[in-house]
Amino acid sequence: MKSFSSIVIILGSMLFISCQAQQEKVNYFANNAFGNPVVGNTAEYYKGVTYVAYQGEHLDPYVAAYDHKKDQWTGPYKAGTNLLGELLPDKVDSHGKPTLVVDGEGYIHLVFGGHGGTPEMGKNPLGNHHAGKQIHVKSKKPLDISQWEEVDNITPFGTYSQFFKMDNGDIYLIFRHGAHRSNWVYQVSRDNCRTFSPKVSFLKAKPVATRPDGTEDWDSWYPDFRKGRGNDIIMVYNYHFCKGGAERHDGERHHGYYMRFDTDNKTWYNVKGEELQIPVTKEYADSMTLVVHTGDRWNHIGHTCLNHDDHPHVSWYEGDYDGSKHGGLKQLVNYRWTGEEWIGGKTNLPVEARGEMKVTSPDSIQYLLGDSEGKNGELAWWLSTDGGRDFIKKEVLVEETGGRFTTSQFIRNAHPDARIVATQKIKGTNYSKVYLVGDNASIVRAKSDADILNIEELKK
Repeated sequence: MKSFSSIVIILGSMLFISCQAQQEKVNYFANNAFGNPVVGNTAEYYKGVTYVAYQGEHLDPYVAAYDHKKDQWTGPYKAGTNLLGELLPDKVDSHGKPTLVVDGEGYIHLVFGGHGGTPEMGKNPLGNHHAGKQIHVKSKKPLDISQWEEVDNITPFGTYSQFFKMDNGDIYLIFRHGAHRSNWVYQVSRDNCRTFSPKVSFLKAKPVATRPDGTEDWDSWYPDFRKGRGNDIIMVYNYHFCKGGAERHDGERHHGYYMRFDTDNKTWYNVKGEELQIPVTKEYADSMTLVVHTGDRWNHIGHTCLNHDDHPHVSWYEGDYDGSKHGGLKQLVNYRWTGEEWIGGKTNLPVEARGEMKVTSPDSIQYLLGDSEGKNGELAWWLSTDGGRDFIKKEVLVEETGGRFTTSQFIRNAHPDARIVATQKIKGTNYSKVYLVGDNASIVRAKSDADILNIEELKK
């Protein structure tokens, strides 16, 4: 028979091992992100806390919060129900992943769930239907992510929803007003998202040809937005040739365009400062806002930002430079406005890498890119000092076993310890780990708290 002291030692050892396991730290803060889980404006730093939204189980929106002073995580909490989740398990539809903003009173708002709405919701006056419903929810209390309520003040016909907060406190909601064949619109709230102004179309979708079988081909658009100086919103976009008929429809996209929205006077401008008439059509975009005509090469929209001269830099991902439109969406290209012309082109950045751009001068360009290195995924800075022709890899912020990282936009009003949200797919599943990454590394969390799902069980 074991002595009493031996039993105490054994129990103490078991308790110590258990405590060690409880305190094991990991670089991610949640493992229940689902599909393509993070949209551009998905997080904000506000009064000492970074709030992060992402698409979780059944495509529903989840919100977590990190208190920087207390070094403490809260959540994630489910913030609503995404009707697109009804498509599971047959299809993963990530068009309705959540966008987040904190209003001037400290309430947290999400918009999520849209992929154009359905005919049962009524006629879409600015586009076509598909699935889901664009939904607005608000935290029941300021700075509290534990309880949420739905706010019925936006259209159900939306997708790719994005919040932007201006220096003057105005909050803009930008989205495509339906499925592929729909206008892009904006609305503004000046009362902390209680009400929104009428929708204004700024990019126009329209039919361009009718085929013998009665199906139509359309002009359509894929834009990407960033907050510019002061109360400006800047935008880079590409053209989607939307083919009629399910057997013909694909992701064909071409060309790069740029324009700027001065929200103070509600006027859009091209890079030369010429006022634009909205909504912009394909023909008008070609004559007034074109950066580069890509010819037969397909592309996929990237990013834009301003340098210290307020001249824009733009980027996107383009197919192989062999003239083949089916070369794949592989290489990141970079262009900048000199004040007189757009210059730039192909870079030596890793093929298929994705991430964010930061510019400190016309010649100094940095990308924070998610990429693969052998069996590891990594998030690293790449620097060019020659205007974007040649880049070298600098600091690696996160390196984890698994696939390539994807990222949000840089976090609104970011804390140095939390600049960006990154995700990494978990092999064998449709789930991803979610990371909050700062200037030097990701913010860690206890593994017991971060592992919301039992991934091994999901793989069975």
